[in-house]
Amino acid sequence: MDGSDTSGAAGATLTAGGAIFTRLKALGIDYVFTNSGTDFPPIIEGLAEATAKGIDLPRALVIPHEHAAMGMAHGYYLISGTPQAVMLHTNVGLSNGATGAINAACEHIPMLLMSGRTPVTEQGRFGARTVPIGWGQEMRDQSALVREACKWEYELKFPEQIGGLLDRAQAIASSTPKGPVYLSLPREVLCEPCPSEGLEAPASMAPVALAPEPGALAEAARLLAGAQAPLVIAQRGAGDAASFAAFSAWAQDWGIAVSSWWATHLALPTDHPCHVGADPGPALAAADVIVVLDCLAPWWPDMHHPNPAAKVIHIGPDPLFSRFPVRNFRSDLALAGESAVTLPALFAAMAGLTRDESAIAARRARLAGETAVARARMREAITASATRGITKEFVSQCLGTALEGETSSVFSELGTKLGPLERREHRSWFQEPHSGGLGWSFPCALGAKLAEPGRTCVATMGDGSYMFANPTACHQIAEALELGILVLILNNEEWGAVRGSVVGLYPEGHAAKANEMPLTALKPSPDFCSTARASRAWARRVTEADALPGLLAEALEVTRSGRLALLDIRILPD
Repeated sequence: MDGSDTSGAAGATLTAGGAIFTRLKALGIDYVFTNSGTDFPPIIEGLAEATAKGIDLPRALVIPHEHAAMGMAHGYYLISGTPQAVMLHTNVGLSNGATGAINAACEHIPMLLMSGRTPVTEQGRFGARTVPIGWGQEMRDQSALVREACKWEYELKFPEQIGGLLDRAQAIASSTPKGPVYLSLPREVLCEPCPSEGLEAPASMAPVALAPEPGALAEAARLLAGAQAPLVIAQRGAGDAASFAAFSAWAQDWGIAVSSWWATHLALPTDHPCHVGADPGPALAAADVIVVLDCLAPWWPDMHHPNPAAKVIHIGPDPLFSRFPVRNFRSDLALAGESAVTLPALFAAMAGLTRDESAIAARRARLAGETAVARARMREAITASATRGITKEFVSQCLGTALEGETSSVFSELGTKLGPLERREHRSWFQEPHSGGLGWSFPCALGAKLAEPGRTCVATMGDGSYMFANPTACHQIAEALELGILVLILNNEEWGAVRGSVVGLYPEGHAAKANEMPLTALKPSPDFCSTARASRAWARRVTEADALPGLLAEALEVTRSGRLALLDIRILPD
């Protein structure tokens, strides 16, 4: 092979591993979050070969746990809007990454997931099995580990397929509704030379972007314009920065109540006069038109009861959430498309319709008064609770104050709460995916910080979620890449979500009355500060409410130097 050839001229070849990275760069991927194994020799050789030839490649990052790699790709996309790639080790690495794939699928996060496949040949072919794990890691259907979480999956058969398959994978991942895709990479195929011609060419396939059907859009506009008590339940934000701002202005202009029931993204500022909070119940019972804006589960069927006469409009990339076998919320009208496209189109369709200005003004004034009173009462209750000890609500309120004036994002996993934590800007709030794959917020915040180093990124989580995040691996990543994020552990020494679920089903049951509920305690609590300090992080334990504001300020200052800061905050049970 001519080591000076970097042009991709006809007849030139490149090790398949190098070809993959060359093509990924051409597709706009900047990082490959990688956890390598014995299937990686041709990948590693290809990287070295491409580097020696001066070929521009994405940066391959060594990520010491697969769940962290998936979480970082997830967080990077949330902030950058650009899908990235993850490369894992055969079936065992893929199984460790499967939870991250489930989280990404649930939240429509595009990423290109790859893993090696153990050699199928025992001898006589370059790349054949050499050590016992070559036999032990063989599966009949490795792709089954992530098939239900991926929009598309395939196995590379020949090296000359690399360009076309990666183009197809990236286009499908970025098409509406977005999501992860998977490509299996057998070691024997990776060991073969790949034609280098065309690897640096533009993508050969464009993603598909859906837009709402014009008739359905006009009907939705008509229903909303004529509504007496409209309600929007928003769970996954309001699209991009422009549509986020437009949504806030539209809700104010029309006096439309907005609820953020179990919101994983922020749709409008928490102090917006039309934001009725997290509980849609009271507004839902009275609403005559209900907009379900990109919500997997817009209300609790046994607890919330929509007005039977209401018209229900579902809006989102996949408004019926077709991936999920059972989801039977009524839908009288559905608008399919990315929120950044659909919402502005809906607002424009409403702009020329007849309005009852006096009714809208009265509705707007009533909402503003009610929401202001509710927020004041919430703040008073939080302040009063601090006399008993530290609560999640108190931590949330203090963090909101500490982040005032910062360009920041909070990634909360059973940690701080939206509402008590004031959030106002697009991409300033993310909650754990409704798939419930724990250990998400810590690596997600690391990926977000990598995407935008100037952004203040905060990961807040329960003590159980912190342990699920493989914290030793995450702290090593933060130190190695100088990702100065703030980690808040809201430590109640238990699986609080599990205890809450038990009490919800059996409020007068034996478990609820027990001194210690079975299968929920996490005692004794580890010394989480020592875990962080093992990777030279700044770490403090917080036990007194009065100390929290000052320690938050100090911790945020530490993060500005590229050093991770951690607070282990002992909180009262919910």
